[in-house]
Amino acid sequence: MPDVRVAINGFGTIGKRVARAVQAQPDMVVSGVTKTGPSHGCSLAERLGLPLYCTSDDKSDIASFEAGGYRVNGGLSDLLSKSDIVVDCAPGKLGASNHEKYQQAGIKHIFQGGEKHNLTGMSYTSCSNHSENLGASGTRVVSCNTTGLARTLVPLRELVGELKVECTMIRRAADPGDSGRGPVNAIKPVLKVPSHHGPDLMTVADGIQITSLAVAVPTTIMHVHSISVTLPEEHGLDTNTVLELWGNTPRVIAMSGKEDKIPSTAEVMEMARDIGRPWGDLHEIFVWTDGVSVDGNTLRYFQAIHQESDVVPENIDAIRALLSLETDWRASVRLTDQSIKDSLV
Repeated sequence: MPDVRVAINGFGTIGKRVARAVQAQPDMVVSGVTKTGPSHGCSLAERLGLPLYCTSDDKSDIASFEAGGYRVNGGLSDLLSKSDIVVDCAPGKLGASNHEKYQQAGIKHIFQGGEKHNLTGMSYTSCSNHSENLGASGTRVVSCNTTGLARTLVPLRELVGELKVECTMIRRAADPGDSGRGPVNAIKPVLKVPSHHGPDLMTVADGIQITSLAVAVPTTIMHVHSISVTLPEEHGLDTNTVLELWGNTPRVIAMSGKEDKIPSTAEVMEMARDIGRPWGDLHEIFVWTDGVSVDGNTLRYFQAIHQESDVVPENIDAIRALLSLETDWRASVRLTDQSIKDSLV
């Protein structure tokens, strides 16, 4: 079977990472990436050997790339015509117009968590609803925070049944490369209660009743979740069994803040750099083992989310789901993760 041709519409924070992950897969190839105009991102595409296209079909916009010294292969329509599926990594507020373009082109499409669930009527996380997305025309990979919640809560729900969850999210103010956002010297509560993350999780995971609050703090490193889970009365869990469960869960890392000397998100990100991933990414959700406690029917824990990268492998698995390349989510995850690991050797 020939490699799946994957278009990446938007070659920014998420797009460049998804492109690298697609390049690592044995069953996929990047058919092209788009930029709005000439910029340093175009040079990165060239270095990675990725065909470059313009997000617009306007001839003057396309010509601006040549004027900037970059070889461009055409506009978005040209890219879609040479692709089997498109991963939309465009900035927010472009979802509706891009969705219309994809439908007109008759191409399967994947959006990111910045778009609303009702844009496609489908959302995706590998551990929650891979099978429901098989063969779908389009879906949305949920946000980094929702992905993180699914990774640790869905295995619990599968083991003990329905959960009631309260989550407080300490959110980074901006990505490291985003100089236009704050707060700088403030702690800013998100005054929409509940925050959108809890309801977002319920678009992909039944049996988890969750309420979430969020507060933005002046850091660019990671998000941290403080989570309290009400378990069923007869749950049969203790702290060790919970840690054992997560130890067998794909894309979850559990380590001790004290014994492993990883007391904060700074050390978590240093560990990610030590792994050698591009951009120092951490695709996994990080749980502090010494912050996990089961007390009666209440489970409490902290987890950290690398906002720039945890959704990246999810996009790869979503491609396989929409194209019905792999029906078993665990098999897709193993292939995705091992291929990314092998590409770094």
